[in-house]
Amino acid sequence: MRTRPLGRTGIHVSPYCLGTMMFGRAGNPDHDECVRIIHRALDAGINVIDTADVYSYSETEEIVGKALKGRRDDVVLATKVNGPMGDDPNRAGNSRRWIVTEVEHSLRRLRTDHIDLYQIHHPDPLTDIEETLAALTDLMAAGKVRAIGTSNFPASDIVEAQWVAERRGLARFRTEQPPYSLLNRGVEREVLPVCERYGMGALVWGPLGMGLLGGRYRKGRAAEVPERRMAWVPRHMTDERTLDTVERLALLAEEAGIPLAHMATAFTVAHPGVSSAIIGPRTMEHLDDLLAGAGTVLGDDLLDRIDEIVPPGADIGPLDVSYDPPPVTRASLRRRPAGERAAA
Repeated sequence: MRTRPLGRTGIHVSPYCLGTMMFGRAGNPDHDECVRIIHRALDAGINVIDTADVYSYSETEEIVGKALKGRRDDVVLATKVNGPMGDDPNRAGNSRRWIVTEVEHSLRRLRTDHIDLYQIHHPDPLTDIEETLAALTDLMAAGKVRAIGTSNFPASDIVEAQWVAERRGLARFRTEQPPYSLLNRGVEREVLPVCERYGMGALVWGPLGMGLLGGRYRKGRAAEVPERRMAWVPRHMTDERTLDTVERLALLAEEAGIPLAHMATAFTVAHPGVSSAIIGPRTMEHLDDLLAGAGTVLGDDLLDRIDEIVPPGADIGPLDVSYDPPPVTRASLRRRPAGERAAA
């Protein structure tokens, strides 16, 4: 595969990144098969692997560490911190206390002495961004982390972090990992343009719409959706508008003579702000199918027709696992107390 710059980090990455969320008890519990899938991806030219401490509650990082034995120097290794790793509220979030502790756990599980890209998995409204950046800056100075990034950050949070880093002389976030697919194009409005403005690379997740764009799940076949997927994204998998849009996109792919999954992944890497699209296979069959579409290039006419079905910057339906800021999830932050609501 050809490589692309990861923002202005100086690191070059393949247009497809191997996502590992499906490795371990949450997806494929067979460690040996997961290792073979990782090796197959590397042999095919993928040079960047993305994982997270919270995936299968640390099991996934252990699988990745096992797979990279003897091949670590050839891989851009990315992992994340933020998600809860137990019932203790201090074993989650973006505090210095937790980041400095958890990076050591990730290094041990990954069997490495450094992480190429350490990402903050979600914003943490309870932690000052300066606290987070200062901890990450120290980890970079210690050589344990080579570059830092964010994941699921709104554009305003990305900009704030850039300003804080500049004013306090701290390391800057160099990448962002937002959701991006034919069904969820909202990041085209601000997130991707902001990343381009600040020279940040974008590793986009969910190019297959959490499975809906893989070509296997179609309207009227909800019973065929695995229970584990329904547990993750129940609204996303059953939203009527989303399912109707998938049908229109599937017909367009058929007319173009391209498998829907190949059209979906090719769409994401066509954006100039996208460094790499994260593919998350559960089986070798899934990986081989996605690799078969690596050479797919969408012409302007086809992209125009996609724009007619899903307008640029539009999110067609809900994405259950995307980040919603507190004012969206907590009514008390968008409603005055009852006694103060009267205009006169």
